Amino acid sequence: MPISAPGSKARRARGFTLLELMVVVAMIAITTAVVAFAIPDPSSTRLEREAARLIALLESARTQARAGAMTVLWVPQPNGPEADYQFLGLPPALMPPLKWLESDVKAEVVGGRSIVLGPEPVIGAQSVILRVEDKQIIVGTDGLSPFAVITGNEAEDDAAGPSAGPTGEVANAPAR
Repeated sequence: MPISAPGSKARRARGFTLLELMVVVAMIAITTAVVAFAIPDPSSTRLEREAARLIALLESARTQARAGAMTVLWVPQPNGPEADYQFLGLPPALMPPLKWLESDVKAEVVGGRSIVLGPEPVIGAQSVILRVEDKQIIVGTDGLSPFAVITGNEAEDDAAGPSAGPTGEVANAPAR
């Protein structure tokens, strides 16, 4: 067993200092926080996917209504067990899918019972609130522009009553 002379600095340190441990714990906490914010919320992702799909379906039906000079309505109430919503006025050959991808999606037309999709090129400002769990997203149009997701203060104004279009213009939604 080696013995060092008094006053020599041959002592060997063992373990970690408190400062080193605190730095490692802080780095782990910061990394965990960054990873937690980077992981998307599953209900938000599902809701965004349903909103994008609804926009595509509404725009497709709107185009068919204008091309065929048909009055077409989208109604968020089911018409039997095989449908979650309805497209009234479209012939069966042009009927899009009538089920949500997610079973827990709820839809509500702001200021009315249905969305008018045609035959006129300008349909009036209209919007739909989609909900999954405690999340919601608003899909709307100012009547001339295509349907789109409404975000920010426009969404808060829209949920309060009046219908806001994707451009931010606020107008009363027609009662249908």
